[in-house]
Amino acid sequence: MTSSRTTDTAHRQTAPYGSWASAINAELLTAGNVRLSEARQFAGKAYWLESRPAEKGRSVLVECDLKDAARPKRDLLPSPLSVRSKAHEYGGGVYVIGNGQAYFVLAADQRIYRMPLEGEVPEPVTPEGPYHYADLQIDLRRNRLLCVQEDESDKRREAVARLIAIDLSQPEGDAQITVLAEGADFYSNPALSPDGLRLSYLQWDHPDMPWDATRLMLAELDENGEIAKVRQIAGGGNESIFQPQWSPSGQLFYVSDRNNWWNIYRAGSEQPLWEKPAEFATPQWVFGMSTYGFLSDSEIFCTYTEQGIWRLALIDLNTGQPQPLEHPGCDFESISCADGRALFIASGPADFPSVSLYDGDKNAFSVIASSSAAPVEPKWFSRAQPISFEKDGREVHGFYYPPCNPDFQAPAEEKPPLIVFGHGGPTGATSAGLNLKVQYWTSRGFAILDVNYSGSTGYGRTYRDRLKDNWGILDVEDVCAGAEYLVEQGLADANRLLIKGGSAGGYTVLAALTFHDTFSAGASHYGIGDLTTLARDTHKFESRYLDKLVGPWPKAEAIYQARSPLNHIEQLDCPVIFFQGMEDKVVPPNQAETMVTALRQRGVPVSYITFAEEGHGFRAASSIKMALDGELEFYSRVFGFPLPQPGPGISIDNLSESR
Repeated sequence: MTSSRTTDTAHRQTAPYGSWASAINAELLTAGNVRLSEARQFAGKAYWLESRPAEKGRSVLVECDLKDAARPKRDLLPSPLSVRSKAHEYGGGVYVIGNGQAYFVLAADQRIYRMPLEGEVPEPVTPEGPYHYADLQIDLRRNRLLCVQEDESDKRREAVARLIAIDLSQPEGDAQITVLAEGADFYSNPALSPDGLRLSYLQWDHPDMPWDATRLMLAELDENGEIAKVRQIAGGGNESIFQPQWSPSGQLFYVSDRNNWWNIYRAGSEQPLWEKPAEFATPQWVFGMSTYGFLSDSEIFCTYTEQGIWRLALIDLNTGQPQPLEHPGCDFESISCADGRALFIASGPADFPSVSLYDGDKNAFSVIASSSAAPVEPKWFSRAQPISFEKDGREVHGFYYPPCNPDFQAPAEEKPPLIVFGHGGPTGATSAGLNLKVQYWTSRGFAILDVNYSGSTGYGRTYRDRLKDNWGILDVEDVCAGAEYLVEQGLADANRLLIKGGSAGGYTVLAALTFHDTFSAGASHYGIGDLTTLARDTHKFESRYLDKLVGPWPKAEAIYQARSPLNHIEQLDCPVIFFQGMEDKVVPPNQAETMVTALRQRGVPVSYITFAEEGHGFRAASSIKMALDGELEFYSRVFGFPLPQPGPGISIDNLSESR
């Protein structure tokens, strides 16, 4: 690992860490920046979604003609229409293209709409009602959509999940719906064979999450397109199946972790195509995820992660031989293949996320669209350095980012403040791709440790399963151990160790601050303070998630109580700032409010920033700006270092400014 010290210091100003002026400000993160997702190819054109903070987080369907050398792009939906599904709360798989139409889930009313690709006025397909839709697929032979439906008609019980077909020949807003499968708690990934005679899909039941155990079902369809026969062909037990997909010739493939690693399999074979201690899948938090596709009937284009770094490769289906592909990126997702080309979203250590294209005939990559027009030179970017450290004999992984600013240096004897990031999930992972929310801090003189704590994905099932029964224990120990390791290496100031995280990462923050004395302050973004409330109040998809992370509810209530920071608030003595969306259905505001009230009453420095129209995660530019600048001001006032520009003027209860 390297620190921020360099020999090229003559032109740099000397100023304390944390106080450096930076070209990477909150406005830069939002103005002209978008979040890319769901890249797809249909009929020689590329499509993707752009979530735009400058438009209050509006999610826009964008089209680009790949046959046009200029590759012009255009928005398909007029403003202010937005595409987003509330299925499982996190959505995904919200659009499909076919018959010269775009079919999509409209955020405002959650109905499926259609709109001619050359038109401007969408019309509803599905009727009004308490329904959510996701994983949209088109069955051209039968002129219908296939998708997952969540039915919330009966408020006395959980939403009912179904796999359905939607007749597209019906009048506006009155489509006939046929139920293809129901009875399981969850469904995903409907995939129709090329001949239209078979349908594969995933299903699973409480208390499993899709990364715990899913069942791959294969159905034969009758002349009406309904399921005549169905059987389970893989999964169940402790096997997680991901992305079943048909090859052009009608062979079914899927990803399984039966050998500890999520590898790609051909249906009917017990051996993976490329047996490798790497992961070809990610946790299925949203619908529509894709990590591989078919360039042809004999070649797969795929991405996989090895020691936290994502890579690209081709797999020859005739020989089984892999061919790694050289690409400057280190994070890839949303792969869609057609006509010998692969469309995907890529980011690198110094490259913004972009919609990119691989041309198999030319063996060449190109960029279709970037997520950012930010005029920031690479010299401002701190590069991720993979690190590993030990805690109680177990190896833990993460990425270290040293402070980096071409215009500033710190006094010779000063060590940088360190912010430890705890990713959400907790079943998830951080990556080494360029993230301006990391660079915002490193360019101001903070070091960052982004930890893939025990339970993270990307390191095999055994690593992922470490957190079973241990959430709030091992993840917390790991983030503390990572901070202490960097202090030992001389890369962080032991008196200025900070921790931040969102959602499940926010719980790790609060648990670390409550049950350990490693950190001096922290920031919880829509984090969890009371596990019992989460177990009782959260939405269906995650309602039994904690059964395996903590223990069966309510049988293990004593464990929930013991691990809830709120119940041990007398042990939390350091400053904390909370950020909360008031429309959050995943972690409701009462979680933060109860913690804040208790800390205020105890005289602990605390700040509480709310956003009236935000849910679980902040989408609007104003919210993102306030969260970043407010957190920076909080740290500056807690630790007494100056800011080059005034902060937003947040309120901090119980803080003596002489601290």
